[in-house]
Amino acid sequence: MARILSIDYGKKRTGIAVTDPLQIICNGLVTVSSSTLVNFLLEYLQKEEVELIVLGDPRQPNGRPSENYERVHQFAARWKKACPSVPIVFYDERFTSVLAHRAMIDGGLKKMARRDKALVDEISATIILQSYLESKRKR
Repeated sequence: MARILSIDYGKKRTGIAVTDPLQIICNGLVTVSSSTLVNFLLEYLQKEEVELIVLGDPRQPNGRPSENYERVHQFAARWKKACPSVPIVFYDERFTSVLAHRAMIDGGLKKMARRDKALVDEISATIILQSYLESKRKR
């Protein structure tokens, strides 16, 4: 089996998480500059086999697109041109930042560490991936 990778795409930074090759365990991978994301992913694919990218679909609590929606879908279009062999699926990312902050508090991180937005993005990507895997198992 190949890995599944998830992305919490932001205007400046993007959090990335990935499964193990058996698609059982999710781990945060890294946070990268959004402007370098395509190059980072192409380099990563040279080292690891990835069968799918789960991309956080930014929505407001009422389900309408959020301000980041257009940027996320523009990235998806760029990715489809750069690497059509690795498909993207969109997955609802509502409340992942709140859940990431809760995980950081529950994990005992100090207040200064919780202000690290790159860490929040990476944890959010992990939550997106874990939620996606759980929904896939339920089907």
